[in-house]
Amino acid sequence: MTALHIYAGPRAQALLRDRGLRAADVRVIPAAAGGPKGLALNPLDRFLFGHWLRDAPQRIHLLGASIGAWRLACACLPDADRALAQLAEDYITQHYDQAPGSAPTPAQVSATFGRKLDERLGRRAAEVLAHPRWRLHVFTSRGRHLLRREGRWRTPLGYLGAFLSNAARRRALGLWLERVVFSDGRDPLPVPLADFRSHTATLTPQNLAPAILASCSIPFWLNAVHDVPGGPRGAYWDGGITDYHLHLDYAALGEGLVLYPHFQSRIVPGWLDKPWPRRHRASPALDNVVVLAPSPAWLRTLPGGKLPDRSDFKAYGDDHDARRRAWRGALAESQRLADEFAQAVQGGRSIQALPLP
Repeated sequence: MTALHIYAGPRAQALLRDRGLRAADVRVIPAAAGGPKGLALNPLDRFLFGHWLRDAPQRIHLLGASIGAWRLACACLPDADRALAQLAEDYITQHYDQAPGSAPTPAQVSATFGRKLDERLGRRAAEVLAHPRWRLHVFTSRGRHLLRREGRWRTPLGYLGAFLSNAARRRALGLWLERVVFSDGRDPLPVPLADFRSHTATLTPQNLAPAILASCSIPFWLNAVHDVPGGPRGAYWDGGITDYHLHLDYAALGEGLVLYPHFQSRIVPGWLDKPWPRRHRASPALDNVVVLAPSPAWLRTLPGGKLPDRSDFKAYGDDHDARRRAWRGALAESQRLADEFAQAVQGGRSIQALPLP
């Protein structure tokens, strides 16, 4: 394989060597925050949910933050392949009516994105939550103290406090923000949340779209979502702030594997942990995790030599057509990730996975 690398924790490595990767082994699928980077996983998502896992008999829990929550909600629809393809098209063609040379306001982005979420998922929320085997869990970050409500001064001051507290210790971030997980009411989240200050709430047809909008609400890029129905009162922001890559205690699952389509090999706990490489290392909690990630060599073949990311909005400025061409090019090249995965799991052959870094 030249485009796709497969990494695994020790227990998962042994199983892959012994009998390969089978759809029936998968118990949990996380999906990270990361904005446009998630586009590179779209063909792989479509293969996984639209084909490979479609007839797997077991219950599978889908854990998503930010764009990851949007991806996994689409995967729960009866026409998952089509819904995921539409997600990619919606993301690439997003447009805001701002003046030339200026960026859209957070209010504009929230309003436009909120309408699209309601159109694609809110009106079909009952279908998302009726999947016979998939169980969706949406991760959000709820503000505390200064961040309990959004405000012109309190928000930047609160996030300054959050950054400094997190720099000292990840758990100290809980002074400013807490994890709130909106979960399918039929089954609880199958992994413990003792690592960080957390609440759980029930995901319903009424709060599905607001919860996903909250999970995607990047501070200063979108407005916070206040008082998501069914959850604790307060301001909710992007789930990636507390759970950027969802580094959870997956080893507590016991049997089965965690299959993680990801845009990189390392699993970073929270968005504010990005400057601290020591927090990016694999832990015993990832013992049963299999990560599917693009190879560095393949990434260099993409437009600009990298995955799509939010910096592209600034780099391309008002040349929206150029940005869309670059993102469509990356999406087309990403079909290789799906094709190589399909080859790797064919016939139950042994897989020599790389160790998680």
